[in-house]
Amino acid sequence: MTPILYSYRRCPYAMRARMTLKYAGIEYEHREIDLRNKPQSMLLLSPKATVPVFSVDGIVLDQSLDIMFWSLAKSDPDGWRMVDEEVSQIWIEKNDGAFKRLLDQYKYPNRFPDLNPEDVLNGAMDLMLDPMENALKSNQYLLGNQMSWVDVAIFPFIRQFAAVNPPSFEELPFEALKLWLKQCLESDLFISVMDKHPTWIDA
Repeated sequence: MTPILYSYRRCPYAMRARMTLKYAGIEYEHREIDLRNKPQSMLLLSPKATVPVFSVDGIVLDQSLDIMFWSLAKSDPDGWRMVDEEVSQIWIEKNDGAFKRLLDQYKYPNRFPDLNPEDVLNGAMDLMLDPMENALKSNQYLLGNQMSWVDVAIFPFIRQFAAVNPPSFEELPFEALKLWLKQCLESDLFISVMDKHPTWIDA
């Protein structure tokens, strides 16, 4: 049975899963969902009803990091996992936790009328963008001069953050971070997983 991935093109969690599956050379059937009309076949596999959902050999993986690690256990030609595990975990917990909350507040200010947008931006800079800039001044990537799974896991969220207000992002004093983001955006790997797919409809 060909593995199946339920995905949504612009979802950062689905993006990092697709990039890692592609990198690992895993063939799968892509099922692009409509967020307002999720297919029953996906909901039966994963009641949490969020993408990505990956079904392979009778296993269902519905957390993007689990899909990444499953893929890398199958194939990791450039050694994406050969980085410090403790440092990696610190980056990921920060990104998937507090930074994701700040990203939502920054992207959807109308949902958070009690928050000052400037405070949200400053919080994101202090928490994530400043430390990333410092790391990227020393190395091409977050954990060295080779891309790792940490870069791929975090990149879609920084992409989303930069896209909220591109002129404002360009004015921020993070030249190393902007270069890293540009390299990720222009990479063959990222471009290869951003094809548009028709919406999947259960038969």
